Amino acid sequence: MKNVWRSIKFLLKWLLLVLFAYQLWIFFHVLVWKWVNPGETSFMEIRLDELRETNPEAKLKYQWVDYTGISNHLKRAVVAAEDDRFMAHNGFDLRGIEKALEKNAQRGKSVAGGSSITQQLAKNLFLSPSRSYVRKAEEAVIALMIEWLWDKRRILEVYLNVVEWGNGIFGAEAAARHYYKVPAAQVGPSAAARMAVMLPNPRKYEKAMPAWVVRHAARVQARMRYSQIP
Repeated sequence: MKNVWRSIKFLLKWLLLVLFAYQLWIFFHVLVWKWVNPGETSFMEIRLDELRETNPEAKLKYQWVDYTGISNHLKRAVVAAEDDRFMAHNGFDLRGIEKALEKNAQRGKSVAGGSSITQQLAKNLFLSPSRSYVRKAEEAVIALMIEWLWDKRRILEVYLNVVEWGNGIFGAEAAARHYYKVPAAQVGPSAAARMAVMLPNPRKYEKAMPAWVVRHAARVQARMRYSQIP
C-alpha cells in the first residue's frame, strides 16, 4: 500500500510540474506578444488542418494590419456586438455572464456564452473551439495574463487580427477584402456592423445571413456611436 501511495504522490507531483511548465510556456508567449505580433494561432492551426483534409494545398486568408489600419467603425461595431463593457472590465464582464445565464435558463439550453473579448482572444490564441469546464478554466487563466500584461489597445488590435471571420478567413484585413473588396481601414458603418454580428458563428453566416442576424446588425450599428474603444 505504501508503494501505491508513493506512486500516486509521484504522479501528482509530475502532473503539477507539467501543468506549471505549460502555464509558464503560455505566460512567455503572452509576454512576448505584448510587442511581437502572433503568427499562427491555435484556431488557425485547427482550421488549416480541417481544410487540408479535403485539399492538401489549402491556405488560410490572413494578413496582419496594425491598429491604426483598422476602421474605427469596425472596432466600435465589434465592441458593441461582442463586449460593450470592454473598456470597463478587467477581462470578465460579470453583467454579460449574468445575462447569458439568464438567457440560457429561459431557453433551456446554452445559447449565449457571455465571454469577453479578452476571453475569446485567449481561446483563439491557445485553445480550441471545444466546450468543457477545463477549457473554460484555462481560458480564464490566460485572460487574466493578457489583461495583466497588455493594455486594451493591444488586446483589441490582436483580437481583430486573429479572430475567425469565415472558413479559412482570419483577421479584419482578410475579412474586409473577402466580403467587401476593401482594406480594413475603409470598412464603413453598415459593413462593420454586419461583420461584427458574424463573429459568434462566422462559418455559418459567411454565405447567407438570416433575417434576424440582419436585424441584429442594424441594432449594433445604432449602438456603435456609444461604444468606447482604446
